[in-house]
Amino acid sequence: MIVIVMGVSGAGKSTVAGLLARRRGWRFVEADDFHPPANVEKMSRGIPLDDADRLPWLAALAAAIDGLRADGLGAAVACSALKRAYRRELMDSRPGMRLVYLHGDAALIRPRLESRQGHFAPPALLQSQLATLQEPGLDENPLVLAAAADPESIVDAIEAALTLD
Repeated sequence: MIVIVMGVSGAGKSTVAGLLARRRGWRFVEADDFHPPANVEKMSRGIPLDDADRLPWLAALAAAIDGLRADGLGAAVACSALKRAYRRELMDSRPGMRLVYLHGDAALIRPRLESRQGHFAPPALLQSQLATLQEPGLDENPLVLAAAADPESIVDAIEAALTLD
């Protein structure tokens, strides 16, 4: 099983995916680690990525997911996956995956970004991420959880949903 925990920057993806991976004995995959240096540089300057910027990132992440699957490993992947096309690229030809969407609005997320230390994406990118976000549809079978909840409760809900699958 591979779970993609998606949402805008600051929604808590890395925290939740990391906790889920630890609880399950899975690998934790941080999608940000797959961005080429040019993407990191661009975002560091507060410039949003476009689809062309994201193509090599998605390809590298998809290859990593394929490697995990080939090795029979479970994983929790923290990935913005803002557009339906990005989620299709990562999930459509790969059975045994689950999508978790951490939903939160700007009022919740902006303070998190403003207090975050050491991340390349500045708070100025939040508005562009919210504008880019295509919330998952029912056909994507997402587990939609409130980003405002505490991470332990979010992971409890994910684990309960995975048990029902």
